[in-house]
Amino acid sequence: MVRKVLRSLRELFWTHLLTAGTTALTLFLLGGFLLLQENLHGLVKGWGSAIQIFAYVDGNLTAADVASLSGRIGAYPEVESARFVSQAEALASFKKSVGPQSGLSEGVPAEALPASFEIALKPAARDAPSSAAVAKRLRAEKGITQVDYPEEWTDKLGLVALSLEAAKWILGGFIAVAALFIVSNSIKLAILARRDEIEVMELIGAPPALIRIPFVIEGMSLGLAGAALSLALLGGFFYLAASVLPQATGIAYTQPPQFLTLESCAVLLILGTAIGVIASLFALGRELGR
Repeated sequence: MVRKVLRSLRELFWTHLLTAGTTALTLFLLGGFLLLQENLHGLVKGWGSAIQIFAYVDGNLTAADVASLSGRIGAYPEVESARFVSQAEALASFKKSVGPQSGLSEGVPAEALPASFEIALKPAARDAPSSAAVAKRLRAEKGITQVDYPEEWTDKLGLVALSLEAAKWILGGFIAVAALFIVSNSIKLAILARRDEIEVMELIGAPPALIRIPFVIEGMSLGLAGAALSLALLGGFFYLAASVLPQATGIAYTQPPQFLTLESCAVLLILGTAIGVIASLFALGRELGR
């Protein structure tokens, strides 16, 4: 049986090579999307951890009032930390942010920038409803004059994650159908090339499994080879892009891009193998019947 598979692969080498290559390119698209999704999820988590609420306080508050207010804010169940930024610290931070143009701020008095609390939320509370609830409670606190937080971003973070998840399944479905069609046609060619041999085996009473199993193994091998090749192409493309893009664009990544996890690589290999098996069974059903 193994000899039959190897002989078929050798006799139709270029056809099978083209099939494996085309399957690899098809699965490369899915792998690229999974890679993009995993890195975008990392960015979404990074954005979520960077979300802060800024509560500006009345400049007439005493140190005791500020300490009391800090204690109340820190006791919120959603709050991870609350750091008080004095007017002097706010001015120093502003000068640092403008960099070479810091001389423009020399005449700005510290009183021009309000003191504030920089409030970081716990991971479970970094969504739109929780952020809005905390902002509402802060606005009701005595001594707080204004509350700002990136409301639009908190609303969009959930939509981005949901869109990525939906697109993965839609794209995966189209790619699976395309790969099935490609491998199925290759198995049909292998069946046609061995039609005489198959007819002889049927005449002498060979079990159907003995006829079909080599084609199933052949399809499985093509699917697995295509998936492995797609991972190799994806790895080369990823590491080339990861090393070239920062130098070409001058962008320094706060979080370096990550390649597919072992679980995602295993999913691609299993998917390629499954596509090969299903495509073989489909081709056998159409060409041999029964």
